[in-house]
Amino acid sequence: MAARRLLGQILKEFGLIHEGNVQEALQTQRDNGGRIGEILVEMKCCEPQDVARALGEQAGLAYHDLAAEPPQPEAVGKIDLGTARAFGVLPVKLVGEQLTVAIGDPANVPMLSDLGFTTGCEIVGVVADPDAITAGLDKFYVEEAAESKARMQELVSELSQQGGQIDLEDKAAMAAAAPVVKLLNYILYQAIRDQASDIHLEPFESDFKIRYRVDGSLFELEAPPPHLAEALIARVKVMSDLDIAETRLPQDGRIELTVGGRSVDLRVSTLPTMFGESTVMRILDRSVVSLSLDRLGLEPKVKQQLRQFVELPHGIMLVTGPTGSGKTTTLYAMLNEANDETTKVITVEDPVEYDLEGIVQVPVNEEIEVTYAKVLRTILRQDPDVILVGEIRDRETAQTAIEASLTGHLVFSTLHTNDAASAVTRLADIGIEPFLLTATVQGILAQRLVRRVCGECKTFFEPADDVLRRLELTMDQVAGSKFAYGKGCQLCNFTGYRGRMAITEVLVIDDRMREMILDGVSTSQLQEAAVESGMSTLRESGLAAIFAGETTVEEVLREAGHA
Repeated sequence: MAARRLLGQILKEFGLIHEGNVQEALQTQRDNGGRIGEILVEMKCCEPQDVARALGEQAGLAYHDLAAEPPQPEAVGKIDLGTARAFGVLPVKLVGEQLTVAIGDPANVPMLSDLGFTTGCEIVGVVADPDAITAGLDKFYVEEAAESKARMQELVSELSQQGGQIDLEDKAAMAAAAPVVKLLNYILYQAIRDQASDIHLEPFESDFKIRYRVDGSLFELEAPPPHLAEALIARVKVMSDLDIAETRLPQDGRIELTVGGRSVDLRVSTLPTMFGESTVMRILDRSVVSLSLDRLGLEPKVKQQLRQFVELPHGIMLVTGPTGSGKTTTLYAMLNEANDETTKVITVEDPVEYDLEGIVQVPVNEEIEVTYAKVLRTILRQDPDVILVGEIRDRETAQTAIEASLTGHLVFSTLHTNDAASAVTRLADIGIEPFLLTATVQGILAQRLVRRVCGECKTFFEPADDVLRRLELTMDQVAGSKFAYGKGCQLCNFTGYRGRMAITEVLVIDDRMREMILDGVSTSQLQEAAVESGMSTLRESGLAAIFAGETTVEEVLREAGHA
């Protein structure tokens, strides 16, 4: 088998760059990560279309110039909006039963076989400039939010009408039926377009629900009749390489998609219920999650404190909060700060949520006894500088993390507690001696996620007395500040919210705190001492966000209450 030709070599053969450019790009890649082609474009050595042509040459695909030969309308009509958008493909030419389809990334080639049975055509793949493909999708496959419901109804209706032709006994045939594939592609497209975090497919006795979660809230979509739920779930299982014949046991899988030129991972989980398999797809889209402290929207003081923790030579830094409060995102952002060529970073996670360039990531697998504690002990023999433990769940994991810290490592981890001070009590509860806590724990960040007011329909108002009473504030404390809420618009699905932000409290373990922990004081006394030392509580962080017009009273009361 011939060796795969390097992209830089192909661009050199095209006469576009020289060896010096390649070496400079490789050094940039070693320093900052990224793709060679994108780096060369940033260096202004070549154009995006040159890289696309070279990628095509590398993969054995022809290059298609969309500017010289735009898509034919009859070709566009062969692929539906959901499929084109979900896979980031642009049909360009139809000759008889042969459909030529442009892709921006040759890694998407395996997906072309899916298009074959969806369209009933012989598919020929070509490579085109990703920006030109995006422009083509925006021109030929555009949809207003108001049209989504009608399109869903149309696809559901098509699936229902063809339901009799789908062999419900043959799961493989059922999963491959064109209307099933088109409906699922459209659901994926909608969810990714609206930046959803999860898609839920839930079969009930006389109903089938399709819902997705955006900014922490669930929205229901049009769904096909209950008897066709099995077809849609079988399709998900086929895409994620799960056993479609096994319906009695829970299963976990993964789907990789490239949407609009960016890589999206779907973590699939199936759970047998009384009326079928409840299926949830967790969407991991790195372009939505900002894995950088500067882009998390943290207050400057909090950001500065987190950077100080990252620069520590050893010790333990904990992030606490309930499930879905953004703990992993914050930790990843901190790891990115610590990650350079002089630092060895290893993580142990359950599961690994995002692939981080230059960081060794180890997934936990309880079934074969690859536990947090066991992996941690092995990690210590891998000469790390920084270690991330996905979660401290028990005494053994906590003890090993403490040993790692005492032997000169910086350890990041998460705990499930309501506030920062409670983390100390929680560690003591699982059997960690106070003197070990004071010797290792350097700081604790507690956080919650609140929804941001939609910037498009944001409206300001003077808070009334009942609002102030709920916040336990006086009119003097508000001092003429205006609060904000969202009226609701198409951009935010008429919710008034778009995106989320963190409200935080950072507990720094200083000498006074250490003495109090050794004395075994209560959580409330630790909290009071931290506030006296200048800590802003979750509630105060939430109030600051309200005063800045970033979020609403309801959001802060829901997440921070009256703490």
